[in-house]
Amino acid sequence: MYEPVWIWSILGLILLGAEMLTGTFYVLWFGIAALLLGLLLWLFPETSPAVQLLLFTLLSLGSLGLWRSYYRQHSPDLKIGQSKGDEIGRLGVITEAVSPQAGGRIQFSQGLMGSREWVAVSEQPIAAGEQAIVIAVEGNSVRVRAHTSTQ
Repeated sequence: MYEPVWIWSILGLILLGAEMLTGTFYVLWFGIAALLLGLLLWLFPETSPAVQLLLFTLLSLGSLGLWRSYYRQHSPDLKIGQSKGDEIGRLGVITEAVSPQAGGRIQFSQGLMGSREWVAVSEQPIAAGEQAIVIAVEGNSVRVRAHTSTQ
């Protein structure tokens, strides 16, 4: 029968290999825990199987917890598909008239957060064909106001 130190070490290497194939960071922490447990069993070979499973669980959760605390501190707060205020002030052309009572549509020459055409809402009526400027993003629509050449 194989020694537990080899079983845990081989399991750790298999899990690390699986992580390298997927690149998802899901399996990495279990692989690290298994390798650490293999090292601990090399130092303390008489550890019972129940304690080995408990240590594997604790090491897995511990390594995951360490990574999450590091990741939270060093990761930028990016939201994919959302710029940080860059859409405010963008100029577009109203394609469907917009008024306080009914929303319309606005089209941009370059995409705004992934789309060239948006639902537009406004507190003033703006006719189709007129230019409008984005003043806010509200969910799946943009709040606009009429654009004049003096602005």
